[in-house]
Amino acid sequence: MSARIYQRPKNAMQSGKALLDQWILDFVPAEAKKPDPLMGWAGSGDMNQQVQLKFPTCEEAKSYADRYGIDAVVHSTPPRRLKIQAYADNFR
Repeated sequence: MSARIYQRPKNAMQSGKALLDQWILDFVPAEAKKPDPLMGWAGSGDMNQQVQLKFPTCEEAKSYADRYGIDAVVHSTPPRRLKIQAYADNFR
């Protein structure tokens, strides 16, 4: 069983930074989704796709994965770059 650990990305549509400090452990899908013959909805028998575990730090997520024998890959977040500009720069 393998998983990925990443930090929640900031929503581009909002300026708030709530819940950005959480680290999420998602399981990698074990099988591909296939359409249901009756309704046409995509689904699979893999129940781990529905599990999303949240941790306050990356170290806690790694220790949880090690404790339960989960092969986890940590995806680090790129540093945030601020583009500081004045309103007057729009008229140059």
